[in-house]
This record gives sequence, C-alpha cells and structure tokens, in this order.
Amino acid sequence: MIVFVIGGGPAGMIAAANAARAGHDVTLFERNEKLGKKLYITGKGRCNVTNVADRDAFFEHVLRNPRFLYSAFSHFDNRALMERIERAGIPLKTERGGRVFPASDKSSDILRAMERIVREAGVNVRLNTRVDEVIVQDGAVSGLRIGGEILPCGAVVVATGGVSYPQTGSTGDGYAFARATGHAVSEPVPSLVPLETEELWPRELSGLTLKNVTLSAERNGKAVFSELGELLFTHFGVSGPLVLSLSGVIAGEPAGTKLLIDLKPALSKEQLDARLLRDLQSGARQQVKTALHALLPQRLLESVLALAQIDGALPVGEFNKTLRLRLVETLKALPLTVSGARGFNEAVVTRGGVSVKDVNASTMESKRVGGLYFAGEVRDLDAETGGFNLQIAWSTGALAGDSIQ
Repeated sequence: MIVFVIGGGPAGMIAAANAARAGHDVTLFERNEKLGKKLYITGKGRCNVTNVADRDAFFEHVLRNPRFLYSAFSHFDNRALMERIERAGIPLKTERGGRVFPASDKSSDILRAMERIVREAGVNVRLNTRVDEVIVQDGAVSGLRIGGEILPCGAVVVATGGVSYPQTGSTGDGYAFARATGHAVSEPVPSLVPLETEELWPRELSGLTLKNVTLSAERNGKAVFSELGELLFTHFGVSGPLVLSLSGVIAGEPAGTKLLIDLKPALSKEQLDARLLRDLQSGARQQVKTALHALLPQRLLESVLALAQIDGALPVGEFNKTLRLRLVETLKALPLTVSGARGFNEAVVTRGGVSVKDVNASTMESKRVGGLYFAGEVRDLDAETGGFNLQIAWSTGALAGDSIQ
C-alpha cells in the first residue's frame, strides 16, 4: 500500500519507519529543510527523549486524556524506545527524575539515530514540501494535494505537531486537515510555558534561579499544584521547571492563579525562626540585611524584606519578634499572582487539538475517515515536562505506523 506521512518530527519519523518495515511504500513529507527540527532543540539542545517511569507512574504525569494512551504505550513503551535508539548506535543515560538523554548530551545524536532508522526502513523522504490538502472520497483517504499535484495513496498519517515553537514548522496544518475532514478540534493553547505575574518585583530579580524551593498554586481557593524543584525569575514573571509544570495544569485559564513560593521548604516555621535568631545574634551590631546575608541571595533578600515591609537598614537590636515572625511567614509563602501565560513561541507543547473521541485508541485511526491516522501532538494530549510528551509522540507514532493494513 502507498502510505503518506505528513510531518517529520518524532511521531512522523517513527510512524513512517514502522509502516515501511511492514512492507508499505512510504513517503514522509516534511515542510522544513530537514527532519526533526523541533526535536533538535528539545531539552535545551540535549533532547530528553523519554522517561523511565513505569506505566502507572508515567500516566500520573499525563495531564490530558491519559486513558487514551494505554494501548499506544503498551504497544511501544519507553523501554522499547530506548532499546531501539541504542540499537541504532546511540547510548543513553538516565538522570534525576527518570529523564533519559543521549549520553553525549547532544540532541543531534538522537536525530541522527532516527534518520538512520527512517532511511534503513526504506522511507522516501521529501523535504521542503508542504501538503495542502488531505483528499477523502467515499469516507476514506484517497490522496494528498501538494500544489497543483494530486498524489494517490491508501493511508495517511497526520503527525504535524501542534503550534508551539512555530519557527520549527509547527503552524497548525494538522488542525486544518482534521477540521476539513470532519473532525472536532479543541482550541489550542500554550502549555509548559513561562508565566507572567501581576507583581513587578520579579523583573528586578530577572535571571536569578532558585533551587530546592516549593511552588504551590491555588485557583478559586482550591489547591491545584505543589512541587519541589527549580524556579527562575524573569523580566515578565517566572519560569523554570516548576513553573512549566504548573502551566500545564492551568493551561487555558492561567490568569488569577495565586502562587506561593516556599523559599526554605526543608525548615518548619519554628526551625526557620531559630535560624533567623542565630544569624541575628551573630550580627548583633549590624543592619538586618547584613546580618541575614547568608539566608538568601542579596537581591532576593532585599525583595523579601520589602515584601515583608521590613526596612533592611534597621539595626538588629530593633528587629523585634513581630517583625521576625512576619519575615518567617514571607519566606515560607512568598506571594505572586499570575496575570497570563507566554505565547506559543515559548511553549514547549500545545494543549488542545484533534479530539481523542474521533480517534480509535487501539490503532490511532480516525473513526470518521478510513485510512487516516493521527499521531503525536496534533491530538488533544499533553503531559508534564520530563520526557513524557516525547514518549507520547513515539508511542502514538509507532502504533499508527504498525496499524496500517
């Protein structure tokens, strides 16, 4: 059978390779000048290919429609992916949180492995080619239109991604194909994205990274998130792994979310108060901001004191218990309010897309159009950071490619 795959990202590459290995005549169409352009920049150029979490733990990190993924993950899980990449000559390593990277820390190695897998499977790759239309006749795929040319085929896999990082070619073409062929598409919104805050003081700390802090969030008085990790202050608000994970939880409706940062999560309020007393006693003849210099980075300490309405120039001798307890409360619950999320240019993934109700979870084939398959981020599926989203792409792409009859 002639099979066309639209999109040369992780889902498209593995779908094409698997379909070709099954004996189909496969052509992979990629609108960019090379395959895997977005894959190349993932993980800050290191490519967090997957996560070693077992099935139950893995699905705890899937934010949207996790049950839809059971068949795909069972068919081609993280272990299967790792084995396939290493068999292609790229050794892998596992880091904190179960994140898997190439041992070289170079995403180009993963891309090279995938290109080898695609090439050795016999896939015909057409770069710099944009597909204009998926043609459907009598309820089934019959071909593609590329410019003025109609190319007949028996099956099509749409693996065009979402609309995050549009400079890599993710411009929402797959959503247009889905809508034109009668599929429901939920509105895409940025996910795993930095957040803007109403407060302006974070911009004074722009570039400062905090490690081992706890970020908590609540919406409408209800706790929705609390995790320990790393946070970054920016010129517009906050970013970093903790914030990206939170953004996935509140994607689509971020404004108004209340944030609390615990700067000293390892200490109870009582222990922190005792720590302050020790620091103050050792600097009894100094100003408060000087006596507490070891507590926090200087810029952050000044901001915290200001938020606690404490004059940093106050002599330690005048720093009474009431002020000290006020500082403890601020250190344990530094407040911020989310005003919005950054755009698709900064989003790691897209929330929303082709409704999973229109796709057969056991095959990735459309329930509305025979021979039409959807794989990867084009569907309404997303997860937290840590390699989970890429594994969704690998798993659904592999199942789509293997399901073509």
